[in-house]
Amino acid sequence: MNLQETVLMQLRDLVLRGEFEPGQRLAEQQLAERLGASRTPVRAALVTLEQEGLVKANDTGGFIVRQFTPREVTDAIAVRGHLEGMAARLVAEHGLSRQLALDLRSCLDDGDRALAANPLTIDNYAAYAAMNDRFHALVLEASGNRALQRAVALNDKLPFAPASAMLPMQGAMAPDRDWMLYAHRQHHMLFDALQRGEGARAQALAAEHTEVAQMNLRQALERRAESERVMPGIRLVVGA
Repeated sequence: MNLQETVLMQLRDLVLRGEFEPGQRLAEQQLAERLGASRTPVRAALVTLEQEGLVKANDTGGFIVRQFTPREVTDAIAVRGHLEGMAARLVAEHGLSRQLALDLRSCLDDGDRALAANPLTIDNYAAYAAMNDRFHALVLEASGNRALQRAVALNDKLPFAPASAMLPMQGAMAPDRDWMLYAHRQHHMLFDALQRGEGARAQALAAEHTEVAQMNLRQALERRAESERVMPGIRLVVGA
């Protein structure tokens, strides 16, 4: 698995779990040592997290943690559900090309392989996240609606709005793996609806798919609240 993808998954998870204070400067060298990586993939991951709205650049060319609220995250995920639902409906109505069907089937197979492990490793998680991003991007591109694509790109700049940003990170935990299996079953069902040209069903499945992300957010916040009760010194980045 690409080291950069693995580092990105780990850094994103650290932000969600409240390991950094809002406004805290993220030192590349310290992060590299913490993650057992070089500064190059860490820098690339921070650039991606800036695009996702989780960190922001400071005047010195470094990055600091951005503060955001649960409402910002849930609203962004809800908007993505509506936009991707529209994209799925358009694809179903246009009909799947042979190449698109092959590409989506390849994604499903990759996801099946990644989730076959139990417990999941960080490599399994990163492989699934890469597949998930590719699956969603294929459907969006196939919609052919440029305005819709621009709207998704704009929404993806909000915290945890992109397709894989809210996947559970503690994949070794049974409940998290169960949620990922459920989400991937939805991918299979969506593919079936697209193949059958069932626009309304495809739209409903794509919109419902984001509920997995909403549930992951709620579980992450519950875990962090529990951590605060056990270790009161830990502050939440995602604050009410």
